[in-house]
Amino acid sequence: MLYILPIFELPKLPDIDSIDNISEKDLWLALFSALTEEDLVKLVEIGGEFMAQVVEAYRSIIATEEFRQLERLREKTRLDEAQAIGSAERRGAETERQKWQFVLAEKDTALAEKDTILADQATALAEKDTALADQARIIAELNAQLSKGRGQRSED
Repeated sequence: MLYILPIFELPKLPDIDSIDNISEKDLWLALFSALTEEDLVKLVEIGGEFMAQVVEAYRSIIATEEFRQLERLREKTRLDEAQAIGSAERRGAETERQKWQFVLAEKDTALAEKDTILADQATALAEKDTALADQARIIAELNAQLSKGRGQRSED
């Protein structure tokens, strides 16, 4: 024997106010989407004696200590999941921040190395400028001596 089981997604259930044809299936679906006591009262008004019995059975179930315990456990589970997700998001953000700090540290190190190279090159250029200035001074002195030496020969 083959059984067909209809599946309904709870977020897509019809609102109590939007029930058009009053079928038993629609009433049951509306019961699952009822969020307030007013919704339950509307169901009883729409469904008559049948829904009054269903709502009464629902109320007797939710009044039990076992049901309240299950509801507390569901709420605790929901809060624990939210806390775990929040914690995981914070850890992920911290990991991402650390990753970027590492990248920035590597870039800072590379820039510092390049600054050192540039400073060394600037020192080398300054030394070459000093050497060129010394050579220019020596050339000027030699030119002066040469001019002086020519001047003495022409007097002789």
